[in-house]
Amino acid sequence: MSTTTGAGLEGVIAGESEICYIDGYAGILSYRGYNIHTLAENATFEEVVYLLWHGRLPKADELSLLRAELTASRAIPKQVLDFLGSSTKAVPMDVLRTAVSMLSLYDPLARDNSPEANLTKAKRLMAQTPTIVTAFSRLRDGKPLVSDDPSLSLAANFLYTLTGNRPDALMERAFDVALTLHADHELNASTFAARVTAATLSDIHSSITSGIGALKGPLHGGANEDVIKLLLKAGDPDKAEQMVRDMLAQGKKIPGFGHRVYRTEDPRASHLRVLSEELCKRTGHTNLYLESQRVEQTVKTEKKLNANVDFYSASTYYALGIPADLFTPVFAVSRMSGWTAHVLEQYHNNRLIRPRAEYKGNPDGMPWIPLEKR
Repeated sequence: MSTTTGAGLEGVIAGESEICYIDGYAGILSYRGYNIHTLAENATFEEVVYLLWHGRLPKADELSLLRAELTASRAIPKQVLDFLGSSTKAVPMDVLRTAVSMLSLYDPLARDNSPEANLTKAKRLMAQTPTIVTAFSRLRDGKPLVSDDPSLSLAANFLYTLTGNRPDALMERAFDVALTLHADHELNASTFAARVTAATLSDIHSSITSGIGALKGPLHGGANEDVIKLLLKAGDPDKAEQMVRDMLAQGKKIPGFGHRVYRTEDPRASHLRVLSEELCKRTGHTNLYLESQRVEQTVKTEKKLNANVDFYSASTYYALGIPADLFTPVFAVSRMSGWTAHVLEQYHNNRLIRPRAEYKGNPDGMPWIPLEKR
């Protein structure tokens, strides 16, 4: 047995996949061979979803069909909607995790684990997750639900049903790109959790629920919420810089900087930086962008750390009118595309994921000590 290990499995190859490629030293991220910059500049999120699931870009008729299927699957069962209404004081990620699990109870294909059924369920999960997030947000704020608009893209419909306002072209494109940038990231914690569950041949809803549970952890999905809290607390660039300097002097970690994989700038951050600037100017939050810029400059100068995907996504989401505690659920909306792609891939060439641990405890053969002598 090999004893090659890494804390947190760092550097350990845990499986094979054709979905996502990362070169952390060169700053490369690609889905199915398409560089993230190419996709961010050219693709719609629906095209990215198709690419992740099928391994190629869709033809025009295939894209139209996928959009129609996703649109037709947006509605959630009444029982799930009732649950959302009864859980308005709960943590949004707890609600999302439970609601996604509940979907399996009302899915007519829940017990069908065939490839065709699993692809259908993946489409439903992709379509229903945004509905869960926006409906919960409206219900907890005491606002009426906004009926989805079949003519809108997934990105535009999310913003519309969340805020009640139809996004302009810049807002729709910005959120669409943000969804693309967060769609997949190889064997991150939540994706690995989903694949481990799928490897037992458990159902796709259980697998995705595992992924959501992992995403909830603050070391994975919550950094952009911490970023916006810091920026809003500071209020202006000078105070933001001073807060960061004080945090660094105290040995505290600045949220949104550094990455387990990347040793150069996170390629997703470069797009979000531009989106943040454009959106903040458009929506009257220019100061928020200037704060972000100052914080980034300070951390880079003092700690030589680069901004990651979470840093500028914070101001981008805030400018779009998304509440801070929904930032991680929004992450899940996007990552649903990657999670489901990985689960489908796991089913296709499955082997139970069962790693070994390097034992560090007492040696075998410890003598038994009677209870009265312990």
